[in-house]
Amino acid sequence: MIVAVDTGGTKTLVAAFNTDGAIVAKQKFPTPVDIQEYTTQLKLVIDEVVGDQSITCLSIALPGTIKNGHMLWAGNLGWHDTNMKELLSGHYDCPIIVENDANLAGLAEARALDTLPNVCLYVTVSTGIGTGIITKGKIDPNFSTSEGGQIILQHDGSFARWETFASGKAMLATYGKLASEIEDEATWREVSMNLAKGFMTLIPVIRPDIIVIGGGVGTHFDKFSNQLLEIMKEYVSTIAIPPMIEAAHPEEAVIYGCYYHAIDTQVA
Repeated sequence: MIVAVDTGGTKTLVAAFNTDGAIVAKQKFPTPVDIQEYTTQLKLVIDEVVGDQSITCLSIALPGTIKNGHMLWAGNLGWHDTNMKELLSGHYDCPIIVENDANLAGLAEARALDTLPNVCLYVTVSTGIGTGIITKGKIDPNFSTSEGGQIILQHDGSFARWETFASGKAMLATYGKLASEIEDEATWREVSMNLAKGFMTLIPVIRPDIIVIGGGVGTHFDKFSNQLLEIMKEYVSTIAIPPMIEAAHPEEAVIYGCYYHAIDTQVA
């Protein structure tokens, strides 16, 4: 049994997969701010989800920068310099793998496409902005620690990180509304312009074959997709803009990415 863990800023989802790749049990819990409280609660929930079954692999998704399974920092949670494997290894006698959540979501979304692209850029727009670069259906090791939401761009006459003015959190701070509450085209055009600034920077560098947009804001892609493409076509003339689509599984992409990553690393 593969156990997948999607650690979010507000909630954590634990899911157990059988040998056929189907979810057989899952459970959510609020993500504690304290890392020790998190690991204590995680162990309890994993044990409840698994029951008397044996775990062949524990695949954990964390936000922020993950290098060789070590979490350097997790922005929205305030965690840093943490070895999740060490915190859990004494409790579980199975391989434990840790990866960035956007990388894992991108892995699942790339695998869900009818035709596997050479390069897929996954961008999650939610509380923050995260990116995952998937090459030929695998997390690209050369870009596994990249943080697209942290690119520095010009905005309102100064320089700022992309996610500070284009994320769901920034939208709420600017307009006093969640993406689900915004209906007027003028506001969505401003949102599209802020998003376009980042995409127009990433596309010439990464040259993706397709861009998949996920996260809470991504679920409203139909409200701003046309304006986003119009803005990008106005400013990008020398490089073809790849197809941009909404994520197929915005709520469970990370969990399925955990499963695929466990299979790919041949530890299941």
